[in-house]
Amino acid sequence: MSDNNNNNNNNDDDDDRPPPFPYPAYTSSSSNVQDRQAKSGGWPLPPFAHSSSSYGPPVSHESLPPSTAADPPAAGNSKVSVSEDRSLNSKVAIPRSVKSGNWSTSGRVSRACENCRDQKAKCTGHRPSCQRCQEAGIRCSYGDRKREKMAKQLSDLTSQVQAYEALFRELAPKLDLDTAHHVEQILTDQRDDLDQFASLQTTAASSASIVADATLVSIPSPGSSMAALDYTDEDFNRDERIQAMGFVGEHSEIAWLYRLKRLLERSNPVPPRDSRDHHSVASVNFFLDDSDLPVINDVDSTQRPPPSVADLLVDSYFQAVHPSLPIIGKMIFLGQYKSFYSSPLVRPGKKWLAILNLIFAIAAKLARDLHHNTDPGSDDSLVYFSRAWKLSMNETALLDHPNLQQVQVEGLTSFYLMSIGHVNRAWRICGISIRSAVTMGLNLRNESNSIVHVSKETRYRVWWSLYMLDNSLCVMTGRPPSTCDDFCTTPLPVPFREEDFMDSKLVQLIADHEARIIFMESLSLRSPGKWSESPSTPESFRLQSALSRQSDQVAAGALEALTPNTSLYFLHHVELALIIRQSVDLLYAPGTARKSWREIEMAISMLNGRADAWLARLPVAFHFAQGSPMFKRQRASLGFRFFSTKTLIAQPCLSRLALQSPGSDPPGSFCETMAGICVDVAGQMLDLLPDTPDLAWVYHVSPWWCILHYIMQSTTVLIAQILLRPQSGTSTYQQALARVSKATSWLAEMSSKDPASQRAWLVCKELIGEHAPEFGATGPADLGKT
Repeated sequence: MSDNNNNNNNNDDDDDRPPPFPYPAYTSSSSNVQDRQAKSGGWPLPPFAHSSSSYGPPVSHESLPPSTAADPPAAGNSKVSVSEDRSLNSKVAIPRSVKSGNWSTSGRVSRACENCRDQKAKCTGHRPSCQRCQEAGIRCSYGDRKREKMAKQLSDLTSQVQAYEALFRELAPKLDLDTAHHVEQILTDQRDDLDQFASLQTTAASSASIVADATLVSIPSPGSSMAALDYTDEDFNRDERIQAMGFVGEHSEIAWLYRLKRLLERSNPVPPRDSRDHHSVASVNFFLDDSDLPVINDVDSTQRPPPSVADLLVDSYFQAVHPSLPIIGKMIFLGQYKSFYSSPLVRPGKKWLAILNLIFAIAAKLARDLHHNTDPGSDDSLVYFSRAWKLSMNETALLDHPNLQQVQVEGLTSFYLMSIGHVNRAWRICGISIRSAVTMGLNLRNESNSIVHVSKETRYRVWWSLYMLDNSLCVMTGRPPSTCDDFCTTPLPVPFREEDFMDSKLVQLIADHEARIIFMESLSLRSPGKWSESPSTPESFRLQSALSRQSDQVAAGALEALTPNTSLYFLHHVELALIIRQSVDLLYAPGTARKSWREIEMAISMLNGRADAWLARLPVAFHFAQGSPMFKRQRASLGFRFFSTKTLIAQPCLSRLALQSPGSDPPGSFCETMAGICVDVAGQMLDLLPDTPDLAWVYHVSPWWCILHYIMQSTTVLIAQILLRPQSGTSTYQQALARVSKATSWLAEMSSKDPASQRAWLVCKELIGEHAPEFGATGPADLGKT
């Protein structure tokens, strides 16, 4: 019993143990009673029943055996007198030691010294030295408890992590892109461990601030852009207009406009409006999903335009749209199309007819805007679209199992809806098309021997077309992508014209997966002017030292035959879309709200470097300013896409500066620099537009199906710079004013053809008119014109 007491007293976790339970009553002989009293060491015994009225002779505590030396010694002359007539169950008074040289305790001690704990002996707990250590003449020390040790260890580990993170961040700007990305991945992986440390805040108050500093978790205010990433504050089922718009995420320019509007209203209140949507994101929505889409139900799906009209529409589609959306196998489709119009006996299936009518609808939309036809009764594009809808999207279409043509129908339907301003509907249909594509395995590399290589390459382009479409709609709506890169192994499209797919060298490249990988790796090393001959890189060294292998010879031959073409443009477009996708994942996903600003800065730096590297590899023929006139459409499309990507990457820095509260810590030089880049690239995006608004240029040169998105994205950034960070009198400020004036002039001109552009123009006019009426003639004067 004495040993058990010693063990209990010297346990660090005694405070957490339950109280000792009472011993049950039992019977014992007189001799047992004496023995138990002798071994009890002065502890009171529980009451028990006894047959005798006497407790026996007194017990001397000096006669304890050596094994109990750790127990308190009793005085040699102390005796216990017990009355013969005491009741059997009365308590017995145990005498205490009164010898001056002996020690005593009142029972369990809160903490034992290190020596007593090591020897598993009973400690008096006296400070600065316990009785046992004094008698032994040794140094007595009381070590830290487990919680204190844990807090100290946590503090040491946290300091080390902070030092390592500081070193990584100091070295990151000096590293190459791949290594910098690897550093960022290491820091990201460490967050899980640091989050586990943060959970100890509730048990160790002294380590709470250390954990918070180590994890660098900055909790933004409810009004900040980072805090708005992971919650919504609207009822998207409230009415039809809100339902038509739906949720708008933080990477959409509509969300930027809404946040800008709310910030301006807090600093400069405006009179309340009657509209119930005034404090809703719907108040700045300029897309047309709340408008009806009148599908003609009684349209005859068997009718078709005359050959002359059909030829014009098909040629227009393949010139203006197909290079950016090669979702249709051009050569195969054109052969089928000629057979359809030349032979009356040809009876294609409904899905092929739906594809044909969707091509007609997209081209008719372009022709109608290009020739200034505003008569709503002569909208042939809606007739073609209604035929396609009736042929492919009937009552049971969603229940049918998808095939390749159904995937193409859904993708073209989504593209058409986007081109007419119904981005919410387009986003939903695009999601269906991607699910259909995944059902068919288009997201994976195909090694089947039963599929010809040309068909494999066509399917790869179908997938990347859907990826591009989803990428654009993701940024417009601010919603998450419908694709998952971790589940995609589809090779990037080969940068050769579809007309050359039957060439023997190209067939070998498509068929040989290893040669394809070598070709793509080598292409990434190619400078804008010519092939990089430098043997210093591992890839080029491997290529030069192993040209005897067949795969390397195939790749080298393909590189020699490669010249700028629309397929090479599409490859560069896809590579830019991959950067956009990574930007959305790292900077705008809801999980970003739980990242530290340092992590976000690291991601921004890495993404900005990737975008600059993409531009450095861009062939001269596709350059925005001095490229080839033959590729003017492709150059404009890549230019808008590139500046939009850079704006998307740098916008969090501009937002952070705009939301900075007075008296708070400065955001830092990196944030200031990237905010300046955001404003600069937004202006460069608008510089791609001619100085004088020209609708013919929009439909002949620009990516007209999403040009409004690009204009509003850049205009929102510039308006935010002017209204939230005014620097009147500076050249930057005046240049921003001039560019906003140019943008609003273009919106006003486009309003005559496009209702969505008219809405966007009105949103900008209202925003500037309410919060910056002083601009007047010195600023965007065209805002008052219609």
